[in-house]
Amino acid sequence: MADDPSPAADPSPADPAADPSADPSLATPTRRRVMECASWIGTGLVWTLAGGVPVTLASLGEAAAAGGGFRFVQISDSHIGFRAPAYPDVAGTLAHAVALARTMRGQAAFVLHTGDITHLSRPEEFDTAHQINQGVGMAIHHVPGEHDMLDPGKRRYLARYGKGTKGMGWYSFDAGGAHFVGLVNVVETLPDGLWRLGSAQLAWLADDLRAVSSSTPVVVFAHVPLWSVYPPWGWGTADAPAAFALLRRFGSVTVLNGHIHQVLQKVEGDVRFHSALSTAFPQPAPGSAPHPGPILTLKADAVMRHLGIRTVTLRPGRSRLAIIDRTLA
Repeated sequence: MADDPSPAADPSPADPAADPSADPSLATPTRRRVMECASWIGTGLVWTLAGGVPVTLASLGEAAAAGGGFRFVQISDSHIGFRAPAYPDVAGTLAHAVALARTMRGQAAFVLHTGDITHLSRPEEFDTAHQINQGVGMAIHHVPGEHDMLDPGKRRYLARYGKGTKGMGWYSFDAGGAHFVGLVNVVETLPDGLWRLGSAQLAWLADDLRAVSSSTPVVVFAHVPLWSVYPPWGWGTADAPAAFALLRRFGSVTVLNGHIHQVLQKVEGDVRFHSALSTAFPQPAPGSAPHPGPILTLKADAVMRHLGIRTVTLRPGRSRLAIIDRTLA
C-alpha cells in the first residue's frame, strides 16, 4: 500500500509521465497537456479564488505577501505513525506545517487535507494527528487516503471524519463562491492497480452537480490523482473520465490531490490538476525507481534540505507559475 512521494525531477524522455509516446491518449491533438514537475516537499499550499478561479497563490511560509481574495490551505500525506531512519519525526514535520498554516488565520477560510492522515489507520495515529491538526485554528475538510482505510470495515476514518458524508466519505459544500467536492478514490481498485470512484459515487456526483450553475467554479479534491500520472504504479483513477464528463460544462474546474508526495501540474481545457507535497517524506518521480514509496537513501542530516516552502504565483498573461523555493535547512 505504498503511496508516498519523493522529490520530483524535471521530466525527461525516460520518464513515461513526460513522454506522450508512452501513452497514446496523451498525444491526441484534442488534449492540451501542460505538466510541470517540481522537487519540493513539506508544508502545504495556499489557494485563492481570484475572480472566481482557484489558483496556487503561495507556500504557507510566503502567504503574508499574498493579496486579497478567498483563500484556503491544502495539506496532504501526513503519514502519522511512519518511521524510518531518515524520517524519525513525521509528527514534528506535520506540526511545523500546521504552525505555518496557523499564520494564515484570518486570511484563509479553512484547510483541505487530501488524505493519508495516518500510516496504518491505528487509533493512536488518528489521535496524534487530531491533536496536532486542531492547532491550526481553522476548520479542516478531509478526504481519506488508502493508508486511512486499512482497518477491517474501514470504519475508523469514517467514525472521525465521516459525519454528514455519503457512502465511504464523499461530500460537497459551497464556500467563497465556489462548489467544493470531496471524492473518495481509495476504496476500490482494479487488477492493474488503478483506483476507482465506483458507480455509486459517480451517481451521487451527477446528482450533486445538477443544481450547480455552469458559471460556478468547482474545486474537486481527492487523495489519488484523478488523471493518469503513472499507471504502472497505480497513480491514477480508472473511471475519472466519467466524472469529468459530468464536469465538462463548468468553465472552471480545479482538481487537488495528494498521494504522490510531489507537485505535478497539468491543464486540460478548463480543468487544472495539481498534486500536493507531503508533510512526511519524499517519493520518487514517476517511473524513476523500481517502485513507489519513501526514499530511504537520504541521510538524517540531509532531510531538512528536502523539506521546505515554495512561493507559487500565477501572473496574469503567463501560463507558467512563478516559483521561489526556500528549504528549511
